[in-house]
Amino acid sequence: MAYKVGMVSLGCAKNQVDGEVLMASLRDGGFVPVDDAAMADIAIVNTCGFIESAKRESIEEILELATLKKEGKIKKLVVTGCLGERYQQEMHKELPEVDAVIGIGANGEIAELLTKMMEEDQYVESFPEKDKMPLCGGRMLTTPSYFAYVKIAEGCDNRCSYCAIPLIRGGYRSRTMESIEEECRALVADGAKELILIAQDTSRYGIDLYGEYSLAKLMERLCKIDGLHWLRVLYCYPDSITDELLEVMAREEKIVPYIDLPLQHASGKILKAMNRRGDRQSLTALMKKIREKVPGVVLRTTLIAGFPGETEEDFTELAEFVKDVKFERMGCFAYSQEEGTAAAELPDQVEDETKERRAEILMDDQMNIMDAQGQELIGQTLEVLVEGFDRYAECWFGRSYRDAPDIDGKVFFTTGGKRPRLGSFVKVEITDCMDADLTGELVE
Repeated sequence: MAYKVGMVSLGCAKNQVDGEVLMASLRDGGFVPVDDAAMADIAIVNTCGFIESAKRESIEEILELATLKKEGKIKKLVVTGCLGERYQQEMHKELPEVDAVIGIGANGEIAELLTKMMEEDQYVESFPEKDKMPLCGGRMLTTPSYFAYVKIAEGCDNRCSYCAIPLIRGGYRSRTMESIEEECRALVADGAKELILIAQDTSRYGIDLYGEYSLAKLMERLCKIDGLHWLRVLYCYPDSITDELLEVMAREEKIVPYIDLPLQHASGKILKAMNRRGDRQSLTALMKKIREKVPGVVLRTTLIAGFPGETEEDFTELAEFVKDVKFERMGCFAYSQEEGTAAAELPDQVEDETKERRAEILMDDQMNIMDAQGQELIGQTLEVLVEGFDRYAECWFGRSYRDAPDIDGKVFFTTGGKRPRLGSFVKVEITDCMDADLTGELVE
């Protein structure tokens, strides 16, 4: 019997790619993929376990599907991804509704494990070594046909004191350039116009395989793919930004001038406690250097407010840094105390209310910065990747090079009655900026 299988994938784009590989594995193993997990025989929750809010979301999704299982609408409930890997001992005890927990090292065997679960009608779990996780494989894409994420490495060696990723995902492992290029060529042949390179730390790419930072060489190589229009990179690390990388970004037309650099803080004291290098002065200098070397670059960062020991002075230094640098894109999270991490044991933990208030202040400041930057774009013409039609606003929308999917904003535009094709690139003259989103008109 061919069992229907559906997945709910949570968390980051890296986990999304893992989910796409898992679903392709199951399809190739004789299962029948369906779009809605609630309509499947087997519902899989591909969980995130990075911070407290993500863990809560994963557990809520599991419990929601467990209700459908109790009602007889689905037969089996399976957990994959970071939460299952992180809490191997607790999963079955705390969530007895779950029929299988598959650790990341067992991703390559998922079809066999779920077949066993169905045929023997018993609880299944498997937690091989993390480095047994396949770095690549066939995928069932969940993104629109015109863009795709490409995972270039797995794991992390940075050991930031607040982060559980090395515990969950293990050490850093790069894919070969050949395997990445092969996958990218296939994605472009299937219609992808934009490829987005991801890893826990993309800028470290190749150090383990080739003995040097190799992201620049990889991107240069991928730019030779005919039909690729935009190449974007996320999750870089400030210590590994080489001059070569910046020069390649400035030179290659296909590489969008957009760098995502999660800096986390600007206070030297707090960064040291995070087991990260640098301070406000060195990070400001790095941002200046990037802007000088890559004209028109969009700098995106992520910050943590309320890290243990963060005083009002440290927070003020961070807030001033944000106002001085004027990042084009920014996200800020309240610090999440994660068990098993070094930071969880630090003294002077900051109260939740204070952490949340500080994060809100930074995001309010950032919205003002982005609004001002948007106003400066009025009258300019941007290339926009068409993503859809908004019935409520009665206009089309898409993304410019300034926006990565899901995390950044949109460009809303009128077309004078014309119907642009989804996934096509059009020119839009910017006429206004509202809540940091740009609005404009299609240019002939």
